Amino acid sequence: MLTKPTQSSHAGRRIAAWLAPALAICLLSPSARAQWTQWGGPNADFMVESDPLNTSWPEDGPPRIWSRELGEGYSSILVDGGNLYTMYRKDSKERVIALDAVTGKTKWEYAYDETPAEGHVMQFGDGPRATPLIVGDHIYTIGIAGQMHCLDKKTGKVTWSHDLWDEFDHTFLNHGYSSSPFAYKNSVIALVGGEKNAIVAFDQKDGKLLWKNQSFTNSYSTPRLIEVDGETQLLCYMGEELASINPDNGDLYWSYEIGNQWGQNVSQPIFGDENVLFFSTVQDGSRGLRLQKEGGEWKPEELWSSRRVQFYHVPTVGIGDYVYGCSGSGMGQAGLFCCVNRKTGEIMWKIRGMSKATTLYADGKFIILDENGKLTIAKANPEEFELLSESTVLDNPAWSAPTLVGSTLYLRDKKNIMALDLSSSKS
Repeated sequence: MLTKPTQSSHAGRRIAAWLAPALAICLLSPSARAQWTQWGGPNADFMVESDPLNTSWPEDGPPRIWSRELGEGYSSILVDGGNLYTMYRKDSKERVIALDAVTGKTKWEYAYDETPAEGHVMQFGDGPRATPLIVGDHIYTIGIAGQMHCLDKKTGKVTWSHDLWDEFDHTFLNHGYSSSPFAYKNSVIALVGGEKNAIVAFDQKDGKLLWKNQSFTNSYSTPRLIEVDGETQLLCYMGEELASINPDNGDLYWSYEIGNQWGQNVSQPIFGDENVLFFSTVQDGSRGLRLQKEGGEWKPEELWSSRRVQFYHVPTVGIGDYVYGCSGSGMGQAGLFCCVNRKTGEIMWKIRGMSKATTLYADGKFIILDENGKLTIAKANPEEFELLSESTVLDNPAWSAPTLVGSTLYLRDKKNIMALDLSSSKS
């Protein structure tokens, strides 16, 4: 059920609520920046061009354009053509939903039976984890137990489907399938785990299996595409190693072993100049690798390692030689938002009070959402962190990564989905 923003003592907030529909139409006009059609945004790196953002919020946070109940799940929100797309669980069914970006009203919904596999850890819910993918007229989704669908994004009608955990030798994940599908050329690639089919690729149009390759256990990360000396590599963070494959056929370029007792490798690697790759995991900490060829074969060279930084299941942002994100993995522990030199592992600074916080970068600012629902906007560089505004806007756990298009921020927790106005008062 849609709800209006709650009344507040701030007159400006009340005016924003009254004018929400008109304001939303303005904010979501075609002049808005790039759409958000995959995990991590336009470039899959949680960095996006935006309109100027307001850095001075009232106590109860940025003006709320709309808010409504949704349901269980951690899938983040896609934005395309004035519509929002995400996934959730309700009444024992998994659901893919399209909403009007201006009002939050449902446009269509596709529901199907999807029962979490036996042994699933119910402590963190049974809703879908993976974020959908939009390519052209279709949306690709993967549910909590590996059901994959290709739907018409305008109607929700099923084009094709696969049951990844039924059709392939696979890795059972007790926290549910979490890797988001990845588009490459005419294929959509999914991580499955298992013998000789750890990574699979389907034709985007008809779902035909194009290739399956490698023998790794799966984990919870989403593939990331990089260019290394003119060569395209797809980084797949598996259960016991970081693997680089040829996205045309799944052949292996190189792999680097890194594991932990739970096999939970989640946070995506970050690649930058001088071919230096940063990646992190719970327990075993972070690494810096330099990718180089010797005798025609790729040989990753370890530059440094440290257990002082452990990015767990949160998105991080890489700018120049530095990585910004929230370190810490313990349940109930206060996390540390920090800046790390990608090439040396040096921790430039740490800020306390943010637990399992997701990060995105826009308009020269960091937008940070922690698991307790606290939203922060800040400026940061390797020398300092400057807090600009913060407010609690969601309930715990707020693990879904935020989505920003233009100056409209879309958020969700386990119960609600909302749109916030981050437009600058000076614009």
